[in-house]
Amino acid sequence: MNEANGALVGYVVGGSVGKGIEIRLDPSSPIEDIRIGGYVTIQGRSQRFFGMVTDIKLETTDPSLRSTPPNPLDELVSSVISSTSAYAIVTVTLELVIGGDPLAIIEGPQSARTIPPHFSPAFQASSEDIRTVFGTEDDRRIWVGNPLDMQDTRIHLDLEELVKRSNGVFGKSGTGKSFLTRILLAGILQKQVAVNLVFDMHSEYGWQGSNEGNTAVKGLKQLFPSKVAVFSLDSESSRRRGISPDVEVKIGYKDIEPEDVEMLAETLNITPQGVTAVYDIVKRFGQDTWLNEFLKLDRDGLSDLADTTEQHFQVLFTLHRRLRSLDRMDFLSATTADDAVSRILDYIDRGIHVVLEFGRYGNQIAAYVLVANLLTRRIHNMYVSRTERAMGNQSIEPTPLVITVEEAHRFLTPGIASQTIFGTIAREMRKYKVTLLIVDQRPSGIDDEVLSQLGTRFTYPLDNERDIDSVLAGARDPRKLKAVLSTLGSQQQALIFGHSVPMPVVIRTRDYGTDESYSYFGNLSASRSKEELEQDKRDLFG
Repeated sequence: MNEANGALVGYVVGGSVGKGIEIRLDPSSPIEDIRIGGYVTIQGRSQRFFGMVTDIKLETTDPSLRSTPPNPLDELVSSVISSTSAYAIVTVTLELVIGGDPLAIIEGPQSARTIPPHFSPAFQASSEDIRTVFGTEDDRRIWVGNPLDMQDTRIHLDLEELVKRSNGVFGKSGTGKSFLTRILLAGILQKQVAVNLVFDMHSEYGWQGSNEGNTAVKGLKQLFPSKVAVFSLDSESSRRRGISPDVEVKIGYKDIEPEDVEMLAETLNITPQGVTAVYDIVKRFGQDTWLNEFLKLDRDGLSDLADTTEQHFQVLFTLHRRLRSLDRMDFLSATTADDAVSRILDYIDRGIHVVLEFGRYGNQIAAYVLVANLLTRRIHNMYVSRTERAMGNQSIEPTPLVITVEEAHRFLTPGIASQTIFGTIAREMRKYKVTLLIVDQRPSGIDDEVLSQLGTRFTYPLDNERDIDSVLAGARDPRKLKAVLSTLGSQQQALIFGHSVPMPVVIRTRDYGTDESYSYFGNLSASRSKEELEQDKRDLFG
């Protein structure tokens, strides 16, 4: 027996590649110590397998025991029957080969393509097994949590693989999505695998956020003061919170294009005819002045415009009334010399991560959708241009960019996802060095094709059956993962599966908000100067 093995679970008595391996629980192994989502190793004749517990059931060789069970107070009889006629079956989904196979020895864990023979012994996975599968801390991996029953053992995530594709964090409100998102963003920053642009809807990620008990927790700017810039659409809100943003964002009417109005159609109740009219208005007045000129029109001006564009007057009148709501967004201006996109790209080019806080506009869906769509489309266009110019010359390639967007279903609903910039980015994966980190509690509202393109999904508990089915769509054996997801606790427990982990894994998300958790992110790459490290330490604990 391998000394690295954990406690004996039992022996293989059946199963298949598709349905999982059935292990008869050894009488010495308490069934209550075996849990859905736990890890098991199976020692075959020549290979060592690693898998996840996906089902536990009680069986009996004597049907009469169901109708006439023994007296539970008679411990001797119960013990004898439990070791002979009554027993438990643990179903394990095999994921990897971690020993015996030459490739597993040389290159690390390999996908399991066969099964162990009858009566192969199965053991609870040890900490060493977990390290073999999920790796250890290095220049590309970050600790994200611990197995539910192994709190001294760490699960590491490959961030270099993570940022190669778009990813999603899902879960109902209050489960811990924003905390895990902070950990991922801080890890990306710490390991320097990409640069973040965060559309911070509720001002949670910049200077500070709060936990479920409304206790303040540090944001990215406090953890990495020299590496993060906070942009703000609402400087008054920032000042009320005692924060001085690095950049106050102003957006000109000239930057709003018909595609932006199309994205706002549902939010502002603009009809398809109204969207079509916008394109005609742009042709009439030009891109730089169309919105300003249109909003200045009175009833007679709208009537004249209807004659000129051959649009119905009522369509233009209704559109005019709907777009007047943009006047209430103080960050919008008919004339502005500031170019928000250029400012953001300037910081990104210098390796500085950008958090755009919305302040009071975070509660206005129209403002969030407008700004996120407008800035993302223009930034993506510039990345496409830069990437194409850099083909064959890696030295001028743009810095990989991860764009974090909350309430993602508003941008990626079925029917419009294929036409939005966010749908385009999700389908492109990392072709133009831009990927998404989408955070949402309603994955069923996101287009199925977009969900299928997500590389890694971080899933907290979900209430709605449609949401559960959507987030698991396209996964290997979603039925078993659904059983695992149903056992998660209400907070700080998540199922992770996809491109950046070698197999599905259930974790208790690591803590965020304590001095110890902050100091972990303070240990930045050795490439940073001693002065920078000392400055961050002073800012963090001073």
